[in-house]
Amino acid sequence: MPVSARENLETALAVIEAHDDVINGMITVTAEQAREAADAADKAAAAGGWLGLLHGMTFAIKDNIQTAGVRTTSGSLHFKDVVPNQDAFVVQRLKAAGAVIVGKAAMQELAFGIRSDNPVSGQCRNPWDQSKVPGGSSGGSGAVVAAGMAQGALGTDTGGSVRLPAAMNGIAGLRPTHGRVPNHGSTPVSVGYDTIGPMARRVEDLAYILAVTAHEEPGFASTSAPNLGNFLPSLHDGVAGLRLGIPRNHYFSDCGEGIAEAVSQAVGVLESQGAKVFEVDVDGAENTHKWATIQIYSDACAYHAERLDNHPELFSPAVLERMLVGRSFSGVDYANACRAREAWQRTLADLYQDIDILISPTTPAPPPPIKEDKSLLEATRDASRNTYAGGFGANPGLSLPCGFDPNDLPIGLQMEAAWWREPMLLRAGAAYQAVTDWHLAEPSL
Repeated sequence: MPVSARENLETALAVIEAHDDVINGMITVTAEQAREAADAADKAAAAGGWLGLLHGMTFAIKDNIQTAGVRTTSGSLHFKDVVPNQDAFVVQRLKAAGAVIVGKAAMQELAFGIRSDNPVSGQCRNPWDQSKVPGGSSGGSGAVVAAGMAQGALGTDTGGSVRLPAAMNGIAGLRPTHGRVPNHGSTPVSVGYDTIGPMARRVEDLAYILAVTAHEEPGFASTSAPNLGNFLPSLHDGVAGLRLGIPRNHYFSDCGEGIAEAVSQAVGVLESQGAKVFEVDVDGAENTHKWATIQIYSDACAYHAERLDNHPELFSPAVLERMLVGRSFSGVDYANACRAREAWQRTLADLYQDIDILISPTTPAPPPPIKEDKSLLEATRDASRNTYAGGFGANPGLSLPCGFDPNDLPIGLQMEAAWWREPMLLRAGAAYQAVTDWHLAEPSL
């Protein structure tokens, strides 16, 4: 007999109670609201009803996404007492589809870095090794799913903030094409980069979440996003005939021990299922981080300009340092970055004429230690080398667990595709998970 929504919820709450003191993945737990939602799902089921694709599924929401009546801090002292009066549109969609929201997930202060440390709730820890960071900025979302505190989570991805914590916590995470999922109701880093994306163990769950959240928000200007359609029936159609591109340059250089090997083995799994593998040159990939940094940092300090001018003391020193870097860029720098972005997108458009999916490690390095000599700026740059390229392109990217390094830390496989081709990425991810079990591994807490 399947468990009830209430039983499913109580399991998640028990894990939170037992282990979140150590992991510190939740900023706010909404147990009573969650129990009401779970009971409503069970009442509907008893009457022969079904609330939707996410019926009874437990969720954590990154704390920069608005939740009605529940504080939304963005991990910042500037917002520590903010209690929105309405849900972000994506949260409305989750609830309407039957999701049971257990609370708000920890994050890097203002979504600006990979450590998932903030002055409101402190340092979130990686459930695989509590001396390591969980990635960021959606580190709490990744950690709580890996630890079993929620079955799904929402994060936001600017330059890798869904894909990196997915990789570092051994779960799956999707950055949709920019504009596919409405961002309204989330505290931005960069409006031109930010993308709300789902996190879960199973690619199938990512597909359900995307199907629920990828809808135009009433009352707001429409995007150029084509209708996603009903892609779920084809989710398990496999990868036969898909063209996989393995980059000769940039993405596989200077990887940590075991990372390139694990990704190569994953490619072999997909090839055994009928995918075709080609080596490709991705010209200009090595420059994307520099140009994206100019735009993202400039956008962030522009959004927070009044707070930087009037209350700089409310920023942590690490985040303030990154903000001030943003203020050092000129208008000419930004204009040059815009031109570089257009050129990079043309490069990708040409690339995706020849291949369907670009394969790489999600991050070239294992999760870094919480206590290290690198600045937040340096640590973020090193971890996000491969993910920034996708953010710069605004195209979709999927991270999947594909193994463990010699220290038993998760390794992420990144799949990227042309704009709006999330269904194909999810189909490839589902095919990989159908014959592997990396996504089923659980940390010992």
